[in-house]
Amino acid sequence: MKLFTFTKAAILFALVFSLTTTSQEKATPIFKDGEAQIVKAFSNPKDWLRHDLWVETEFDTDGDGELDRMHVSVTRPNQTETEGLQLPVIYVTSPYFAGVAADAPGTMWNVKHELGEIGEERFHPEVKRRGKRPIISNSHIRKWVPRGYIVVHSSSPGTGLSDGAPTIGGLNEELAPKAVIQWLTGKRKGYTERNGTEEIKAYWSTGKVGMTGTSYNGTLPLAAATTGVDGLEVIIPIAPNTSYYHYYRSNGLVRSPGGYLGEDIDVLYDFVHSGDEDKRAYNNKTVRDTEMINGMDRQTGDMNDFWYNRDYLPKMKNMKAAMLMSHGFNDWNVMPEHSYRIYMKAKEMGLPTAIYYHQNGHGGPPPVSTMNKWFTKYLHGIDNGIENEENKAYIVREDDKRDEPTAYKDYPNPEAEDVTLNLTSGGNKVGGLTTSKGNKGTEVLVDDVSFNWKDLAKAETSKNRLLYVTSPLKDDLHISGVPKVSVTLSSNKSAANLSVYLLSLPLENGKITNDLITRSWADPKNYKSLTNEEALKPSKFYTVNFDLQPDDQIIRKGQQIALMIFSSDPEFTLHPKPGTELSIKLDKTSITLPVVGGKDALEKALN
Repeated sequence: MKLFTFTKAAILFALVFSLTTTSQEKATPIFKDGEAQIVKAFSNPKDWLRHDLWVETEFDTDGDGELDRMHVSVTRPNQTETEGLQLPVIYVTSPYFAGVAADAPGTMWNVKHELGEIGEERFHPEVKRRGKRPIISNSHIRKWVPRGYIVVHSSSPGTGLSDGAPTIGGLNEELAPKAVIQWLTGKRKGYTERNGTEEIKAYWSTGKVGMTGTSYNGTLPLAAATTGVDGLEVIIPIAPNTSYYHYYRSNGLVRSPGGYLGEDIDVLYDFVHSGDEDKRAYNNKTVRDTEMINGMDRQTGDMNDFWYNRDYLPKMKNMKAAMLMSHGFNDWNVMPEHSYRIYMKAKEMGLPTAIYYHQNGHGGPPPVSTMNKWFTKYLHGIDNGIENEENKAYIVREDDKRDEPTAYKDYPNPEAEDVTLNLTSGGNKVGGLTTSKGNKGTEVLVDDVSFNWKDLAKAETSKNRLLYVTSPLKDDLHISGVPKVSVTLSSNKSAANLSVYLLSLPLENGKITNDLITRSWADPKNYKSLTNEEALKPSKFYTVNFDLQPDDQIIRKGQQIALMIFSSDPEFTLHPKPGTELSIKLDKTSITLPVVGGKDALEKALN
């Protein structure tokens, strides 16, 4: 591959060279069955042109009095130089490209303390930047450049060789990719050097841009799309974090993302802060140690302006890009609600959209063929009918291959109807879960964070959880959508964690995709509002209503559906000392399931 620093002489040479080759057949993208095909002339990495530049933004977040510039790299077929070929762009941006902080003891918040406390001060690691010019990343280039695309990468503000400060969902993370897209469409200036004045233009771009990426890299395409920037035609976010409140909090409760106990938004800031060492002290003071510490509120876990401004759902009013969303139903890091809420809003807005769900964990793109069709339609303008397909949801069924999803008209399944299940007594052993009227009375559980959910579910009897199950299913049962729970409880202390799991019993060891249907967590003190909590009064009952994570699962014949209620969750919540007692009112507690076929299907499966 050729690493270019462009000058007027180089451009003049390329133009002269192109005049001598006009008699030769020029390479162009090829399409078949609505997809861009691999073109031999674009496929040799040694012939690709690779160069970097800096795009000037509209913000200054590192306090130096100069507009921040984003470091951008380009990988393109040499025909964009020798033959004057213009191609669309697939653009990927990330805070991770230049390296992240190493794992070290004390970097996470200590979760072993009582509710309402903050915990001891944590350690702040430094990131050692890696990478050399002009290559920021090699991701996606071998997949898309041979198919007739230019692939562009950029480092997020305050990372790598980009100016600015990381804000973890702040406004500059929307405006940075917007600026790069504006440069790709000829509406913003780019420069050959970080502090230079020599301009460089994207003369090889058609002005049509698509974005994709996974996790944080999947969040940023949505962030860019919410600006309504011209030229961004389509996004394919994979497991995107669409709200930092939903990532670090749950219904008023301080909750860690799965696998990262004690992580909070300031931890992620430290993790990605790989930018200019001379700017880090200012960034730390203004962003991490002021804005974040004042806004994140680990004491209450309540929603506030800090979190609201880091939620992309309310910002979608300006969005016009088409969107193919992808997520895993068992992603307990960036949970499936993140994609669901954005997909539902995009449908409401009338945007071209579809969703792909699989049954596994974090990450997992749609099949390449599906991504190809979306990029082909919206970037190359090939009329492949993707936007007119009757089915809008593609769900990988249990034990199927990821590239063999089942197509449905929509998600949730249009044939799903809500069915409410009630509780019958015996939850410290095994109570009942039934469509009939439940029992009166209360049952008690005692908080003890030393027990995980599998131990609690397997226990024949336990004072630390309440378990209510259906009779064994006589037929398979299909659940599609968002289960909802209503729990009426009292606490002997002023604060308590509340964890609710929906399970398929008996458990199959190691098969979380089968055992765990869905789950969620809540702070009973926020029973009225996410913005204002209220201390619990002993012996007073409160009704807490909240959603579990969306799911689409076929529960197999012979299994039993189980609702398990307990308090502190060792994998996700804070770890107070054991002993808090929760009393649950049976006749005021229920779960509502979205069942394909509705109540008739459920009763048939149970009887």
